[in-house]
Amino acid sequence: MVYLAVVSVLWAFSFGLIGSALADVDSFFVATLRLLCATLLFLPYLRSRKIRRKDCGKLMTYGAIQFGLMYSCYMQAFHYLPSHLVALFSILTPLYVVLIHDLRRRQFTPRWLLTACLSVAGAVAIKAKEVPAGDFWIGFGLMQVAGLSFAYGQVAYRDWKRKNPGVADQEVFSLLAAGGALTALQFSLYFTEWGELPANEVQWGAILYLGVVASGFGFFLWNKGAARTSPGTLAAFNNAAVPLAMAFSLFVFGEIDDISKESLLRLGVGSSLILMALILSMKKSSSASVTRGDH
Repeated sequence: MVYLAVVSVLWAFSFGLIGSALADVDSFFVATLRLLCATLLFLPYLRSRKIRRKDCGKLMTYGAIQFGLMYSCYMQAFHYLPSHLVALFSILTPLYVVLIHDLRRRQFTPRWLLTACLSVAGAVAIKAKEVPAGDFWIGFGLMQVAGLSFAYGQVAYRDWKRKNPGVADQEVFSLLAAGGALTALQFSLYFTEWGELPANEVQWGAILYLGVVASGFGFFLWNKGAARTSPGTLAAFNNAAVPLAMAFSLFVFGEIDDISKESLLRLGVGSSLILMALILSMKKSSSASVTRGDH
């Protein structure tokens, strides 16, 4: 759990950094570059002989979904939402972690419908006047695709790693990162606006931090910790960074100055509804973990 706690702090800072330093930089370019940095960091482990060729393709597919698709949607969301809302809407990822875990085992409960309704109700309550309606819902939708992608990759990797405990984490992560980088590169080649590239040292420094620290070491430590915890614990740590990230974005990066009192009230009400959905899903996940012996 120490790995997950450390990464939660690293990622909390990233939301505000992206929203403030990289708001004018093409999101697909940033996603590709940070994943390429992470891949280069683990490049020496890419040609492992301990992993079967069939599993290499499977792991790269997991990485394509967890990192490539997730980052492409996540970075694009900053063009539609302020960073504190991007952070808030990532709060639904734990729900997806446990939902996907259950669906992979052909289990389902109607409670998920209630949690989904509460989450959407929270988003409706939060809808602020400062953000155009079209942009708000596009950003919200992008974050849900990102959350689903990240959740699927975590659960799939966790299941694979438990079946293959003898393979070193860094060898597996090199394949995950490579799959993510190749996927992000495909998006970048088709959609990048080449007139919106980094223009100063601050922006290049932010991308370097995101690529090496937040993505490289961060995702490596996160997946290392994910393979050693239950679905309920993993789901809980997915949200550990959210309140801290919102605090960074609002008070350190100054987004609080652009929000009206009415919008702050709506933010509080909507956050409470989304938190209720999270608590409801966590109660289910905790009891399910005990029943299945995942501890």
